[in-house]
This record gives sequence, C-alpha cells and structure tokens, in this order.
Amino acid sequence: DLIVHVRDITHPETILQKASVLSVLKNLNLPSHLLESMVEVHNKVDLIERYKPTEENALAISALRGHGLEELKEEIEKRILKATGKKILTVKINLEGPQLSWLYKQATVQEVEVTPEDGTASVKVIISNSAYGKYRKFFPN
Repeated sequence: DLIVHVRDITHPETILQKASVLSVLKNLNLPSHLLESMVEVHNKVDLIERYKPTEENALAISALRGHGLEELKEEIEKRILKATGKKILTVKINLEGPQLSWLYKQATVQEVEVTPEDGTASVKVIISNSAYGKYRKFFPN
C-alpha cells in the first residue's frame, strides 16, 4: 500500500543511491501510484549542522535520537488509511449489546475505554467506509 524510502542523508553518494533505488523500483513494474506516493525519509539529520531538506516533502528524522519519528508515524498512518479507504473513529457503545463483538469482527479495535458507571465504552477503531456504513445501519443509535 505504501513505499517508504529511508535514506542515509549523510552518505556521500546519497543522491546516486536514491537514483539506484528508484531505478530498481521502476524495473519491478510497480503501479505508478505507489511510486508517486512514496514517502521520502532523510535519516541521520542530527549529523548535519542546520539541516535543510534538499527535496520537497522529505521527512527529516534521526532514528538514533528519535527526532521526527512521531511525524513519520503520522504520515505513514495517514497515507495507509487513504490508500486502503479506511479511517480511524471513536464510537461510544453500550457494553450490554453486540456492538463490541461486531467491531472486533469487522474492524481493527485499537483501544477500549470502559465507563463502568453507565455500562458504556469508547472504542477506537480502524474501519473501512463500507463497514462503518453497515455499523450505522445495524446500530443506528
């Protein structure tokens, strides 16, 4: 669904390495949308004083220091959700009903926060548009 190209931006041949990787990917006859939506990641930016991205839309990270990793994770999540036609939602459910079981079968449940006082829970899920439509039809409230 997504190609993430992580480059050692400090390597003296980083531009040549990028060209080589792109050439190999093109020779694999991958769908053009994969190549066009590739996430470009520049690693080791902590080793370059006052680093400025040399390419538009490149994400700057330092895996060693953890710099930029949260932004990279968010970008990957956003692009995968878009590519797969899914979204992240939080729905409030009644724990006495079948909603939680249904969500576990039809979506990816990420988090369940139970409110014991009223027998409900907030459920964070990754769900397709079609599954969410079915959920709303089966559980209109």
